[in-house]
Amino acid sequence: MAFVQANGLVFHGADIGRREAPAIVFSNSLGSDFRIWQDVAERLAGRYRILLYDKRGHGLSDAPPGPYTIDDHTGDLLALLDHFGIAETAVVGVSVGGMIAQRVAVRAPQRVKALVLCSTAVKIGTAEGWAARVAAIRSGGIASIADAILVNWFTPGFRHDRAADYAGWRNMLARMPVEGYIGTCAALRDADLRANAADIAAPTLCVAGEHDGSAPPELVWATADLIAGARFTVMEGAAHIPSVEKPDNLAVLIETHLREAGHG
Repeated sequence: MAFVQANGLVFHGADIGRREAPAIVFSNSLGSDFRIWQDVAERLAGRYRILLYDKRGHGLSDAPPGPYTIDDHTGDLLALLDHFGIAETAVVGVSVGGMIAQRVAVRAPQRVKALVLCSTAVKIGTAEGWAARVAAIRSGGIASIADAILVNWFTPGFRHDRAADYAGWRNMLARMPVEGYIGTCAALRDADLRANAADIAAPTLCVAGEHDGSAPPELVWATADLIAGARFTVMEGAAHIPSVEKPDNLAVLIETHLREAGHG
């Protein structure tokens, strides 16, 4: 793990795998840090160079005052790629991380060899919904709404059968910096990427969780339909964070897509 300075902030990240290999960068959901990708990264590190990072306002990275924008997060990721000397990469993002991935593919198309967009869309939620979430957090903290959020993150089977894991991921969410979380809520509230979806040229795979309540399959499919040549698949038995519930399945989907895209 490393702490690096990029785009005027300190970021927590990990650069693992084979340095000379094709690169993959993973971008996280709202309220999570890069540990949500670790089981997937371990399965791919023998073939790829893997960059994991906590986006601004999350995990151990800096949490500057908000509000943030998707372009703030995108600029951060591009600066991190520069810092690590990664000229070309596949980008895998979940939820808001998938929106960041879309913007990277539009702003720096020459750098993006392939996209995997998990549990994401060109537009997520409504202004009213994000305002209500921010108000609840201002009143009672993230912990006060954590269980309501995690109902969408994980299936009932996961929450019952892997109770210790569920408790650990709840701790991660509840302990996120409040201002960083709220700052990224603003980014989600204001982001509408429909106008540029057709500009995405990188080979794209869109992955929906069968039981995702935050970005249900029909929402993910509608985004795939806007991106030329994008493929769409539904992951059975998963909700919003497939990298935690179904890491083996997701790693296979990622590796297969990247090979077909000529990246690795």
